[in-house]
Amino acid sequence: MSSQEHSTENAPPPVGAYPHSRRAGPFLFLSGVGPRAPKGDDIPGVTLDEEGEVVAYDVAEQTRSVFRNVRAILEASGARWEDLVDVTVFLTDMKRDFATFNRIYAEHFTDHRPCRTTVEVGALPTPIAVELKCVAYVGEE
Repeated sequence: MSSQEHSTENAPPPVGAYPHSRRAGPFLFLSGVGPRAPKGDDIPGVTLDEEGEVVAYDVAEQTRSVFRNVRAILEASGARWEDLVDVTVFLTDMKRDFATFNRIYAEHFTDHRPCRTTVEVGALPTPIAVELKCVAYVGEE
């Protein structure tokens, strides 16, 4: 089975040596997607001090930005939001952020509901509070 990488300028560039997504057979696997803006260093929902440390964050704004980035990657890869079949959510503060994340998630997944796992992590590679790892079913090539 062959696989094909996809990347787009409409989502933030990866922070490592990996593509935005890779299609393998009927599945599209998205690399971890955070809320960073597609261009520049802006992170919606994050306030940093002069040393680059997080002084405040809005997980609702970050979640909406993550969803925009996921949509951009899906579309650039030839898929749709409704093709998502599995979503893994990484939160840096489950106690503080889960209810807000869950509310916004429910607003974006009404009729279509992929499987989901949510875990708390100690940190993410950039100063963000939420990241998604997604799998979409896009059918046979």
